[in-house]
Amino acid sequence: MAVKPLTKPKILKKRTKKFIRHQSDRYNKIKKNWRKPKGIDNRVRRRFKGQFLMPNIGYGSAKKTKHVMPDGFKKFLVHNVRVWCWSLTLHKSRTSTGHCVAHQELEVLLMQNRSFAAEISRTVSSRKRKLIVERAQQLAIKVTNPNARLRSEENE
Repeated sequence: MAVKPLTKPKILKKRTKKFIRHQSDRYNKIKKNWRKPKGIDNRVRRRFKGQFLMPNIGYGSAKKTKHVMPDGFKKFLVHNVRVWCWSLTLHKSRTSTGHCVAHQELEVLLMQNRSFAAEISRTVSSRKRKLIVERAQQLAIKVTNPNARLRSEENE
């Protein structure tokens, strides 16, 4: 049975159109990617009526729906099945507090499987992907990309 999210809030975006750069519609050499206008006389920076809108903090998403995918889950990037940590003698990957810096792993989602969905990192091999998908089914964790890099038996 498919895992359903704990709550599925209605996601309301304050603006769905992209903010485009001033005069990018006029010249091909100016790309559409947003850049803040810095000129002293610039009418977009001065917010004249009828000009392009500038992005600001008011366009941010609501706290409850921030980073929520349309299916109601939040993404959690997974690299491995278990939490692992190099010992201090092997690798100096500890923070100033002495805690270990570990990859974000699948079994961390055990208690949060109704709010977070695992997304397998693109750097994971197909052999490890099979193990992660198999373990996710046992723990009832949703995986957003379970079929990535997996070929069927006929194709091989």
